[in-house]
Amino acid sequence: MNTESPTEVRATSDPRALRDALATFTTGVTIVTTRDAEGAPFGVTVNSFNSVSLEPPLVLWSLAKTSRSLEAFQRAEHWAVHILSTEQDALSTRFARAGENKFEGIELESGIQDMPLLPRCTTRLQCRTSFRYEGGDHIIFVGQVVAFDRSDRAPLVFHGGKYAVATRKTPPLTLAPPEGAPIDSRFDDEFLGYLLWRASQQFHLRVQRTLAARELTQEEFFVLIPLFHNDGRSAAAFCSTLADLGLGAATSAIDRLAARGLIRIEPDTRRLFLTPTGHDEILQVLAMTKAIESECLGQLGPWESVSLKNLLKQFIVQTNPGLPHPWDAEEAEPQA
Repeated sequence: MNTESPTEVRATSDPRALRDALATFTTGVTIVTTRDAEGAPFGVTVNSFNSVSLEPPLVLWSLAKTSRSLEAFQRAEHWAVHILSTEQDALSTRFARAGENKFEGIELESGIQDMPLLPRCTTRLQCRTSFRYEGGDHIIFVGQVVAFDRSDRAPLVFHGGKYAVATRKTPPLTLAPPEGAPIDSRFDDEFLGYLLWRASQQFHLRVQRTLAARELTQEEFFVLIPLFHNDGRSAAAFCSTLADLGLGAATSAIDRLAARGLIRIEPDTRRLFLTPTGHDEILQVLAMTKAIESECLGQLGPWESVSLKNLLKQFIVQTNPGLPHPWDAEEAEPQA
């Protein structure tokens, strides 16, 4: 099958196919708000938003003629466009539904003409209606931007019928091969294994310096973190979640931490518990590692930080061979 030659479909013959084709265009996600004549707030999720002109500053968006909010927006002299941030996908879904109190629980801010403004957006544009046009089954609204504010939050985007996050494309890394050695294209700066290994190595080098200052090894750190989230597990079951350390290294780390008074091992059940001293110790270490994370992500910027975490989560879920999560609660033993 030649995937480079798409099948041509007449636009009027298959509306669903046309909808899927249009969905390949990635858009931002916005919520447009206003108030009706009685002062009640109205809002709808919109991905048809676009810029029209900078001089004068004009933007447009469209609303279906069947929308329950259409009358409020047709009568409104002002409305606000909220370009949503990555953490606002649930808000987008709420405002896309009909028949519910969309503004419930939201601490609104007040804009021009008391327009309802949503918090924590990437950008907010307060607009005055300039024109309204018929556009097939939609009404197209054009407005002049009279005030705006923006933040560094990464924007929420929409592609293929799903929410997504945006990231900037970076140039390839340059890896210098040993002198005289040919470049092996099977293991270069595009190889996933190298990228994951190198990124982990660079991050954990900073973490290891922090651990060394606290007289902790990396193995001890990997024991303390799961116990901080959920202690009281048997040593044998706990060690099975740390397969990458190996049974010997995990057991040795547990014994060292117990000798330092950071964890307690129940004599009869061999269950592991953080001591108050251990709890305070791991809190301080986690604060330091969070500072390292903040510094590293700060070098990427908000867009790339959100994208990196999102892609890593997807990769973990999609490739998981069944490894236990290190801080999941231990399953209760069946009763006799």
